[in-house]
Parts: sequence; structure tokens; C-alpha cells
Amino acid sequence: MPDVTCVGVLVADVMVRPVDAWPERGRLLLVEGIEVHSGGPGHTTGVTLAKLGVPTAVVGRAGADLLGTFLMDVLREHRIEAHVRREDTASTSATVVAVASSGERSFLHLPGANARLAPEDVPDALLARSRVIHLGGYFLLPSLDGPPAAGLLQRAKAVGCRTSLDLAWDVHGRWMSILAPCLPHLDLLFGNRDELAHVAGTDHPARMAARLRERGVGIVAVKLGEEGAYVDGGSWRGRVPAFSVEVVDTTGAGDAFCGGFLAGYLAGWDLERTTRFANAVGAMCVTAMGGATGIRSRADTLRFLENTPRRG
Repeated sequence: MPDVTCVGVLVADVMVRPVDAWPERGRLLLVEGIEVHSGGPGHTTGVTLAKLGVPTAVVGRAGADLLGTFLMDVLREHRIEAHVRREDTASTSATVVAVASSGERSFLHLPGANARLAPEDVPDALLARSRVIHLGGYFLLPSLDGPPAAGLLQRAKAVGCRTSLDLAWDVHGRWMSILAPCLPHLDLLFGNRDELAHVAGTDHPARMAARLRERGVGIVAVKLGEEGAYVDGGSWRGRVPAFSVEVVDTTGAGDAFCGGFLAGYLAGWDLERTTRFANAVGAMCVTAMGGATGIRSRADTLRFLENTPRRG
């Protein structure tokens, strides 16, 4: 029985490194590495939770193609309960990730089958068996925009399942108009500073968290990258610093943070310890290429947390 059901974006990531400048049109650029990894907020958060020892299910859509089979194989490898509909008329979502020497990334993205993910893909029986439903990649799932997602969250709450949502960048600029219906039904909301600034109308982490909690969210976690994270859960609020590591690739760090946070949340830890653990998971993520390659077990993560210096 899954503790967490991750619903959302499933992507095959083609990682190219290093790319510090694009080649001129018609020219060739030599790189040091090209790798294919599983990715996407739904998939990466699910794999992160599984590696941390949390029973997990993943709901999504993928094409009936080689990349879709690759994503399914990764789920099976990590013993994740897969509820993935394979599409004959849509390709598996894929992203070309150009990773700079600094670890920062640029993306070329194909939405593919993710665009067809719908509320009915998540059965009531699965919600009833889950402790948390986590919706990953909001704003990249057009069939869930606004009321459909809110209805899914309401269904989850009705059967005693807690609710979590992680934002992505809204290329259409709709922001709060699409997110607002979901807010009263959310126990947890995750987003980075840029995303939440567009939603809340301020770039100050404490103010954005407070405004979103006023709209009904239980806990707001603002992902701040090298600055760590700011979390407001009402009974506790504050910034927790990031860990000092050598950055190889930042792909999936935010999704890994969500997985670490959910693991601590379900373990019953206080919010400060939960955030510190989530920061550790995110830091371990950036030490290797790919969204979940650097994630290790809960015991390994706790050792990392105790032995790794934090940023000032």
C-alpha cells in the first residue's frame, strides 16, 4: 500500500554536458557526455521517496514508445506501484537538458502524453489507500488546470488522504488564476522563489508564504536553491540553510526536495528537521547527473546531514 501517490509529469531527460554556448547554426559542438535519465516532477519525486524507503505509487501517462518503456523500467526497478497509461497517439514527454559547467540548465521540452493526464486517471481506491497525494508539475498538465485539479484534491481529502502540490513554470503566465481553486484543499504547497513570486505577487519568502496560507494552504515550502528553503506551517516558520556541496547538475533538485520533505512529514518530524532533511536530499541530488541518481537511502541521507557543512 503506497504512503504517497505521485501524480504528474513523467519525462525522459536527455542530458548534455557541458553546454556553455550554443553552436552556430549548421556547426558541431563537442561535449563530454550525453546521458538519458528518468525525470519529471511526478517521476523524480516518486523515485526519491522510494529510495528513501517510502512505499510509493506513480500515476501518469507515457507514449507506447522506447522512452515510455524506459520510464516504466525505472519505476519497476525501484518497486514503485505504477498506474501509467501508455498512449498510442502521443509520444512520451522528453526534455533535452543542456547543462552548463556551473551546473545550471537550459531546456528544450516536448509535453507529449503528459498533456493528456486527467483526474480520472487517479482512481478513488488508490486515493483511499494512500496517506498523501502529491501533484507534481502543476502548470505543465493542461487537462488538470484549475477546477479539475481542485476536484481531484477534494476527492483525496474526502477519503482521508492528505494533499500536496509542487509548481512548475507557467509558460502561459496564468499563475494565480489557475492555482487559486486548489489552494483551500492543499495541506502542502511547494514552489521555488520565482514561481511563488508570480503566484503571490511578492518575491519575499515570508510574505509569499503568509499570503498563500491566508488562502487556505496548510504548509508552504519556498525552495531557495543555494539559500536553502523557507517554510511556514503556522506553528513554525523560518529559513533553513542549504548544504555546501560541489554541484554537478541541478536537474531534479526541487523534485528531490519535495520527496525528502514528504518523507519527513510522514515520519512525524517537526518542520525544521523535515526541512533540513529535504535540503540534504536536494543537496545529494545535485552531486550527480540526472534527477535521482544522487539520491541514496534514508540512513545515508541522515549521515550526510550530520557530516556535511551548511552554507553561511
